[in-house]
Amino acid sequence: MKHFVIVLFTLSMLACSASKPSDAKVSVASVTTVTYDSVLAKKLGADEYGMHAYVMAFLKKGPNREQDPEKAKLLQKAHLENIGKLAEQGKLVVAGPFMDDGDLRGIYVFNVATVEEAKKLTETDPLIQSGGLVMELHPWYCTAGLVMVNEIHKKVAKEGI
Repeated sequence: MKHFVIVLFTLSMLACSASKPSDAKVSVASVTTVTYDSVLAKKLGADEYGMHAYVMAFLKKGPNREQDPEKAKLLQKAHLENIGKLAEQGKLVVAGPFMDDGDLRGIYVFNVATVEEAKKLTETDPLIQSGGLVMELHPWYCTAGLVMVNEIHKKVAKEGI
């Protein structure tokens, strides 16, 4: 697939350049505008590529899914409160459920350096404690700008969950 994308991109570039006069020269600098902000990069913990290490957690159905409806409702409420607390602390960058009813229930992206740190944070989740969910944790590399998601979310959400 990766090779297909590279070939497709190359062919597209050749097709575009075929319609330009032969003396036309395009430099990368004229196409790309760099707006590097060293202060923001440092604040977000960005490396030289604007990236940052996170830990991705896949929330899966746990062995203890059979609860009475009232207990399940209380556990879900406590689960959401824990998500909010971790987000406020800056430890949880992204959290959300999958919208189907498969074994994979949702994801977390932790703003921590190690899987061990993320494991300790997952153990604070009432649904993990009850066995209703289990976590699969993986180190993950993504844009440092991802940590701004919670700040932006507060500006676009009319109501809390």
